[in-house]
Amino acid sequence: MSMIPWRHVFAGALAVFFLLGGTLNIFASQEIRANYDRWGYPDWFPYLTGLLEWTAAALIALPRTRLFGSILAVCVMGAASATVLLHGEFGHAVPPLVTLALVAANGWLTRKRQIAVV
Repeated sequence: MSMIPWRHVFAGALAVFFLLGGTLNIFASQEIRANYDRWGYPDWFPYLTGLLEWTAAALIALPRTRLFGSILAVCVMGAASATVLLHGEFGHAVPPLVTLALVAANGWLTRKRQIAVV
């Protein structure tokens, strides 16, 4: 039985995270909607965020598109981090900043692997 490379497991975990995050935004609770409202985003913004997260999840899940998915996910998490930091919610900034770092690492590992293969 062949072993699955750890970089695929890492990317798979990120894809699941973004799939879950997108689902939580598209089917947002009143608390999540209240957060978006407090931050000044329009009513449709959770749907856009969720769609971007689902897209990032799908792209990260496939090795050929993983780098593009990582770039999209970095943008999403960068925006999430900036939103909470600009609103002074420093405690809420930790999860998106950690996720941002993990996705950036995934993109770096993916790019490094692509260069090594060429």
